[in-house]
Amino acid sequence: MIRLLIVLVVATLAAAGPARALEPVPVGASVPVIDLKPEAEMHLDQEESLQVSTAPSVDGVVERIEVRATQSDTRHWAVIGLRNPGDEQLDRLLVAPHYRLVDSGVLDPDLGAERVAAITPSEGFPPQRVQSADADVFAITLDPGATVTYVLELTTPELPQIRLWETSAYRDSQNAYTLYKGIIVGISGLLAVFFLVVFVIKGTTMFASAAVLAWVAFGYVLIDFAFFGDVLSQRLSNEATLRAFAEAMLVLTLAAFVASYLNFTRWRVRNRYALFTFVPLAVAAGWLAQFNPDLTAAIARVSLVVVTAAGLVAIIIAALRGNERAVMILPTWLLLVAWMIGAGLTVTGEINNDFVQPALDGGLILLVLLIGFTVMQHAFAGTSIAPSLAKSVERDVLALAGSGDIVWDWDVSRDRIVCGQEAEIRLGLERGELQGPPQDWFTVLHPQDRDRFRASLDATVEQRRGRINDLFRFRGVDGHFRWFRLRARPVIGSTGEIIRCVGTLNDATEAKTIEERLLHDSVYDNLTGLPNRHLFLDRIEMARAWSNEQTAQRLFVVVVNPDNFTEINDTYGQSVGDSMLLTMARRLGRILKRHDSVARLSGDSFGLLVYNDPAKLEEFVTRVREALGVPIQFADEQISVVVSLGIAGIDLKAESASEILDNAELALRRAKRQGGDRGEVFDPLMRRLNMSGRSLARDLKRAITEDKVKLQFRPIRDLTNDRTVGYEAMPSWHHPLQGPLSWPELLEVAAHEGMAVQLALATLERCAKIVAEWRTVRRDLTLLLTLPSADAFRTELVGDVKTAVARNRLDAGALQIGVPEGVVSDNPEFAAQLTHRLRDVGASPWIVDFARRSTALPHLHRLALDGVRFDEGLTAAGEGARRHKLTSALFGLATALEARVMVGGIMDIKQANDLHALGARYAVGAAFGRPVTAQGVASLAVEHAQAAE
Repeated sequence: MIRLLIVLVVATLAAAGPARALEPVPVGASVPVIDLKPEAEMHLDQEESLQVSTAPSVDGVVERIEVRATQSDTRHWAVIGLRNPGDEQLDRLLVAPHYRLVDSGVLDPDLGAERVAAITPSEGFPPQRVQSADADVFAITLDPGATVTYVLELTTPELPQIRLWETSAYRDSQNAYTLYKGIIVGISGLLAVFFLVVFVIKGTTMFASAAVLAWVAFGYVLIDFAFFGDVLSQRLSNEATLRAFAEAMLVLTLAAFVASYLNFTRWRVRNRYALFTFVPLAVAAGWLAQFNPDLTAAIARVSLVVVTAAGLVAIIIAALRGNERAVMILPTWLLLVAWMIGAGLTVTGEINNDFVQPALDGGLILLVLLIGFTVMQHAFAGTSIAPSLAKSVERDVLALAGSGDIVWDWDVSRDRIVCGQEAEIRLGLERGELQGPPQDWFTVLHPQDRDRFRASLDATVEQRRGRINDLFRFRGVDGHFRWFRLRARPVIGSTGEIIRCVGTLNDATEAKTIEERLLHDSVYDNLTGLPNRHLFLDRIEMARAWSNEQTAQRLFVVVVNPDNFTEINDTYGQSVGDSMLLTMARRLGRILKRHDSVARLSGDSFGLLVYNDPAKLEEFVTRVREALGVPIQFADEQISVVVSLGIAGIDLKAESASEILDNAELALRRAKRQGGDRGEVFDPLMRRLNMSGRSLARDLKRAITEDKVKLQFRPIRDLTNDRTVGYEAMPSWHHPLQGPLSWPELLEVAAHEGMAVQLALATLERCAKIVAEWRTVRRDLTLLLTLPSADAFRTELVGDVKTAVARNRLDAGALQIGVPEGVVSDNPEFAAQLTHRLRDVGASPWIVDFARRSTALPHLHRLALDGVRFDEGLTAAGEGARRHKLTSALFGLATALEARVMVGGIMDIKQANDLHALGARYAVGAAFGRPVTAQGVASLAVEHAQAAE
């Protein structure tokens, strides 16, 4: 109560006084920066203390406060009122830069200094100073609804700028120019070092002055960007001294360069004397800058205008007299005049923005760069190809032209590229658009490739060695990009400098397209365009990694599988079945939310990753069943799909994403066993009930390790010669409890447990060893091994086949690898690459189970096939003229691919003869005997060899 009375009395006295209350500046939560300079009240020449009225609070209360100086020499003050009208606490940064080129003045320049010594608030804790090399930064906190008056103790009567920044916005504003400043500093540093090296090599006054100018510009940029930090600032009196000395040195070096450049041949002695006077003038400038930096900077800024104007007059006069050097430097000097005009408008305050100062620094480095180019062009104008290399270069160019590749030639001295017209034709460009300087190529280069193209050329020229071998994208007139590979090498001139780069430009668009298709097909389903099982598992793993205990309770993996898909396939055919899968994929995509995912896991199974309320899972299951159960119209038929769902939650304690997906598949199998057309949520009891499957997987792993998988072989009959020419491998395994498992069933179990690759590799090694033993007795025997699981086909398979062929010293084509048609239709790009590479390593690629699916037909011409094995269904389809014509047409298709024709499932000799008459060459089936063991095949081979003798 007493505190309230005191506040009211103080407010009443303040209201009765003559002082005017400060208007507070509202600070919004969404405003990144506020310019406070127009709102600041300046109080100059008031020593020891300052009495001011605070900004009125929300209730209109105004107080009178007195602030005592924290430093004895404080004479200048600034007062700012801030108000937080929101209901959230605000953290802001109060920033006053030490130096601004804008409105810094010419005759009495402001060279920068520490502006704010301390800040005292009307309430709360004093703001904390944040360490900064180029500004006074204070962190302040505004409570909700608070109005705070801040009294700033100033070290100078000038306050060029003061702003209130949101913390992240200020950090972004500082980082926005970091890359730009780094590039400018890097370029200026490289220029300085490069010119110094050139001066050491050439040893002339012109290169000496250019090198000194480059180093001074480098130092000026370092000072202006505050890159020197606190180290050099502590060695000198203050940063104003350093800045004044840099500006004075910039004038001196520019004047020295003009004198040495224009009078290099006629007044060499005078130029040398002028350079000798540079050292005492530089020492004098340093001494004066230390004692009176403002005067030094004023003299430097006025002198810079004089030197620029005098240099322009001298250059124009020399150019009119026919001085070639003056003509070469005139464009650069005109740019210097434009830079001077921009700098003058900046220091006088006519141009006022945050970008103008770093832009002027970049312009200064650009001018130094242009000066350096002019000097280098003059120094190496007479460069030519070394006589010893002339014939070699001519021969190489003729060889490039004769190869049919697009010739690419970059004349470094003229900075001009000459490219073959074929590149312009392929891009649809007009003739001559790719003939010119390298920067003209930027209009057709992809934006992401421009810097790499520039860096490749620059690195070759600077290092004077190496080769260019890189891919670049060029945009055609139709807006599409084409890939071109540039291969080039430098040509060294008589002086040891690179004068040309000669090479070829090859169109690599088709190869890049195939590569991109392979990458796409490796993670996306070819039929539906949905992510495949591998990508779906990756998304489950990502969801698990980003989830916590709460979100994981609402994340579910759902496996959707139709109950009657096999019936639909058998009744209506594979094409209708594929259309059904496409329809299901589209319907699942429509019912999911934006953050959910859908994937195709296998032939007719789909996986969903959904974020759903656990209490509404039944509603979700009903929605999926109803959406997929809507009849689909095909011709005159209406087909309905009945689906079952298995649901499993995201278990953060699971070993992997595969375990979570296995849980959902276990729940799906439970739904199937319950009669289907329903959804089941995974329960740990289901896994315990499924331990028999786990036992089966463990037994299979042991069987693979101990080579207990049984191998039998069916004879392959040559119907033309009526003789056995090879065998088809039939791996199987007899489990003590589960009974016999066929080769497809084996691979399915192995794929489910992640052992498909291990099983396929072990079987492949055994088959290669067995066929090698056969061929020691009979050289014409072959062995066909089919890998029916898509999981067995991977990039490393080619290497495994190559190793097996080489280890057993097999002839090319002795080991035949059967590729299912489903692998071709699901991933045609991969299949095309696989068949070509299998043939290259000595295997014989066959496509098996042909005519079971029709989607592989468009891709057959791209495969490297030695044979086609038709599905057993072809022989069991019945008789009839139309059937015979269709079968003959299919055999003709294989013959057109230059592939041998084999038919499976032959039950009797009459059936074999009929198919042979239609075009079949080889046959497999019960008509040619039962399957035999490897030892039985060897015995038969010995008997055949003895009979032949």
